[in-house]
Amino acid sequence: MSEHRRKPPQPQGGGRAAARRGQPDASSGRRAAPRGATGSPADSYGSGGEEHSYGGRAEARRAAQKGGRRRAPETTGPGGRRGGPGGPAGPGRGRGRATPPPGKKRFIDYPRSDKFGWQRWMPSWKLVTGLFIGFMGSLVAVAGIGYAMVDIPIVAKTAKAQNNVYYWSDGSVMVATGGEINRQIINYADIPKEMRYAVISQENKTFETDSGIDPKGIARAVFNMAKGGQTQGGSTITQQYVKNAMLDDQSQTLSRKFKEIFVSIKVGAEVPKTQIMAGYLNSAYFGRGAYGLEAASRAYFNKDADQLNPGECAFLSAMLKGATYYDPAGATSLDPTGATPEANKKRALSQMQDTLDKMVEYGHLSPTERAKYRTLPKWQNPRSNSRLGGQIGYLVDLAKSYLINNSEKTKVTEEKLQKGGYRIYTTFDKTKVKELESAVKKVQKGNIKPKQRPETDTHVQFGGASVDPATGAIKAIYGGEDATKHFTNNADSTGAQVGSTFKPFVLAAAMKWGVKNPDLGDDQAQDERTQVSPKSLYSGKNKLKIKNYDGSVWTDKDGKEWLQTNDGNESVNPPTYKIDLREAMRLSVNSAYVQLGMDVGLDKVKETALDAGVLKGSLASANYPSFSIGTSDPSAIRMAGAYATFAASGEQNPPYSVSKVEDKDGQVYKHRAETHEAFTSAVADNVTDVLKTVVDKGTGTSAQLPGRPVAGKTGTTDGNKSAWFVGYTPQLSTAISMFRLDDNANNKKRTFLEMYGTGGQEKIHGASFPAEIWHDYMAQALKNAPVKPFPTPVPIGKVINAEPSPTPTPSVTETEETSPTPTPTPTQSSPSPTPSASDTCGFFGCNNNGGNGNGGNGNGGADGGTDGGTTPTPTITESTGTGNTRGNGNGGFFGGQTG
Repeated sequence: MSEHRRKPPQPQGGGRAAARRGQPDASSGRRAAPRGATGSPADSYGSGGEEHSYGGRAEARRAAQKGGRRRAPETTGPGGRRGGPGGPAGPGRGRGRATPPPGKKRFIDYPRSDKFGWQRWMPSWKLVTGLFIGFMGSLVAVAGIGYAMVDIPIVAKTAKAQNNVYYWSDGSVMVATGGEINRQIINYADIPKEMRYAVISQENKTFETDSGIDPKGIARAVFNMAKGGQTQGGSTITQQYVKNAMLDDQSQTLSRKFKEIFVSIKVGAEVPKTQIMAGYLNSAYFGRGAYGLEAASRAYFNKDADQLNPGECAFLSAMLKGATYYDPAGATSLDPTGATPEANKKRALSQMQDTLDKMVEYGHLSPTERAKYRTLPKWQNPRSNSRLGGQIGYLVDLAKSYLINNSEKTKVTEEKLQKGGYRIYTTFDKTKVKELESAVKKVQKGNIKPKQRPETDTHVQFGGASVDPATGAIKAIYGGEDATKHFTNNADSTGAQVGSTFKPFVLAAAMKWGVKNPDLGDDQAQDERTQVSPKSLYSGKNKLKIKNYDGSVWTDKDGKEWLQTNDGNESVNPPTYKIDLREAMRLSVNSAYVQLGMDVGLDKVKETALDAGVLKGSLASANYPSFSIGTSDPSAIRMAGAYATFAASGEQNPPYSVSKVEDKDGQVYKHRAETHEAFTSAVADNVTDVLKTVVDKGTGTSAQLPGRPVAGKTGTTDGNKSAWFVGYTPQLSTAISMFRLDDNANNKKRTFLEMYGTGGQEKIHGASFPAEIWHDYMAQALKNAPVKPFPTPVPIGKVINAEPSPTPTPSVTETEETSPTPTPTPTQSSPSPTPSASDTCGFFGCNNNGGNGNGGNGNGGADGGTDGGTTPTPTITESTGTGNTRGNGNGGFFGGQTG
């Protein structure tokens, strides 16, 4: 063999090893193979060396990640062909897809490793199914644990709830009542089947077959809670029984709801349905302090439960919805949303009829029997507790109302009050309460003869309230004849308009804000005003054409002019007709004060009344001139409180009836003064000085207290439907009202009645019976009090000389005399186009003229309130009178709801 002849390379095996050992052309740029890679002696020195290509795993991995193929290194075979192991001439191919090393498999493959793009984030059906099964399994486990952990609790001993004890202002006990649980347990056999099926038909028709819960209702309750509402709702009879009789926790929370659900399931599974039904009806609250069916039957019908007929059963089932809104007697003064007797009766009848219809539908009552009950059953007065007779019931209601309506600061809710255990110290003076009641009864017994004069003396009512000017404490009230017979609190809200007792607010507004400048535009005139002196002169002309502040004649929306009349169509001080504001107040001249109100601006008159303490919801519309002469209907409490602001030299103290509250652990609430300055002392003291003139030598002379200074004002309203006297000394402010109103709770249509001829007098006015009651009461209430003078007023304001108006066209008038036995001269002429309601007084007396037609604001006491509460209370005197021909078309209701 030639020495120049090279021995061919020996095969080294196929696959990756061959590729690594292959000798590619040097020009390939790949590095030389390691020594001895080919087996040639020359290799050991690097001579003639052909470079070896990369063949490592890293390269393979990178190639695989790029999605391409890695070309295997080649060797040179015989004849110069590329080949060798791993190539075409070798035992195997040098090409193929690189395979990454196997990774660790995840238990939950998410995001999915074998998918790309959006598919990586789509869970597989296996994952979804597994999670669902796991979730349901967890719920079952939790439910099982919860069910196993709860026990059926014993019935809560609610009958051990304590009384609430009310105290007089001197610390002596007034009455212990209001917190005890009125309940008597009866057996299932004594519950009428109509009662059971009335409840089942209305509240839980599947009661006899369900497991104790309603899943749909629960879901709805939880959803409501998630929205921020309460979790109430969705309760079966079993759940209500558990909540009322077994769980002392009545809170509307999610944790309490779940506890109720688990206990209800267990009770539904282990307690007989008869026991659940009896337990529910023996523990449910039916209103009127009655817990359980037997107590409710006594409270509403004065009979045993087993004597109830189907109609009465359906009626009582409606009370379970909330007696506040279904008790036909109304909600007294506890509810601010207008739960009047009329509204409640309508709701109760509707609910009762719906229940009876469902009983027929579900086969629990025959159509023939159902047809017998189309009206409300005859129910009795809600107050059967003799301890609440006389004035006590009104006082307790007033104190309860104050606590509940001001629960944010008193920390006493209606629910807490019902549980009892409170010691409630009121502001009521026991002696003054008796003296006020005695003064009313003296006048009533001596003058009101319903048997002798049934056409004029029936339905006569009085109201009264007495307030301490220094603190706002309510010292006494007269709410009516007897709280167990007449349950509307006449001291709190009646709807009776106040007439000319509103005029002091007009005078105060003129001295506080001033009259607008007639030479300026409206915007400028609001800012540039002239403070008014009581010596300012206004027109006392009868049938005065009322002007706007800028001198233009006031007209209503139909373009008709307003004409204001005086007593007996009499003008004052002809031929000039000028009269100063003190004299106009003394004689109660309407024309002067109506024009003054227009010059000041009725918005400012309204604001002044609010500043004094009158509640917004009791004010009539301030869009008519008659607003200045008393078309509003504040309560006696609020009128006494507003006049007390004048007595206190402008310091306003909201009326209140509870000084402090204690429970077994100590003090819960103590009243703190909320005094603020409504008027400067100059304004308030000048108003007082003018009102002194009214009592000294004006329409209020019958209210004089010898040796003691008195300030006050009479008031009589349109159609002689109400009469007032409001007056004060430095120590005490008192308001007395008189009206005729049939407010029998069973009477569907109630309205204020005229008082012409009442009490043997041809007309009732503020100077007669109201002033007489005021005098008799105040003489006794202050007999041991020192005599205090009113502050001497400082001069105030500028004398305004208002020009008299031209002679107007005729209008309607009614007169009010100031003598004890007046001669009525109600005269009718062509009707005025717009309303006018107040006292009109001439030289011989006062008369109410005009009216706003609706006899009040009719707004339902949106800002009502009672004895100084910040939230309203409902009135139960919705009236439907039509007013007289001088109505303004705002409504046809005289009175209406007030706060």
